[in-house]
Amino acid sequence: MRILLVEDDADLAQFIRKGLKEEHYVVDVAADGEAGLALALDNSYDLMILDIMLPKLDGLTLCRRVRDQGISTPVLLLTARNTLETKVSGFDTGADQFMPKPFAFAELLARIRALLRRGNSQQIAHLQAADLRLDPASHRVWRAGQEISLTNKEYALLEFLLRNKNRVLTRTAIIEHVWDISYDPMTNIVDAHIRALRAKIDRDFSPPLIATVRGAGYMLEEPEASA
Repeated sequence: MRILLVEDDADLAQFIRKGLKEEHYVVDVAADGEAGLALALDNSYDLMILDIMLPKLDGLTLCRRVRDQGISTPVLLLTARNTLETKVSGFDTGADQFMPKPFAFAELLARIRALLRRGNSQQIAHLQAADLRLDPASHRVWRAGQEISLTNKEYALLEFLLRNKNRVLTRTAIIEHVWDISYDPMTNIVDAHIRALRAKIDRDFSPPLIATVRGAGYMLEEPEASA
């Protein structure tokens, strides 16, 4: 799941980003509202976390402009001004939830999970293809009933493939959703992680699920049920 964080406090932004990456989220960070708006319009996110007090473009205006463009991504506003007027203004711009500062990271994480469940019903269900099963809540994976240990990036890659099973995904699309904006699209990092993932979920099982679509990318293919 890919999150946009717009926060001008560098220490707080780094703290949130580090914590979310440890929870298997991909996080893009912007330090002002204009940079955040550019990222929001150019990329697809599962959630946006916006500070209200931002330089260049405040969080309320940023949220309003995102909604004006027809983007319905859930928005969580961070605010040091936990007043009724602030909340009313935020909801009027299209925000989904508020988080008053200061906050405990565990509560932020709970609010994020709630918003992601609301935005994507698949978040609360197991993802499955053939005998491969992934539990988004616990970040556990099984194949043929055998639990498989994955690294953070292998897990994120597999989750993205499962959420888009039977669809061809380009290397660029995979990088955008599983890594972050700092990665060069020409890198072979996707191919390396696909090889590692295949070694764990395909090599000792049948049928193989991850297919290479020559000249296009990769696809996690759901086998047709036997007649």
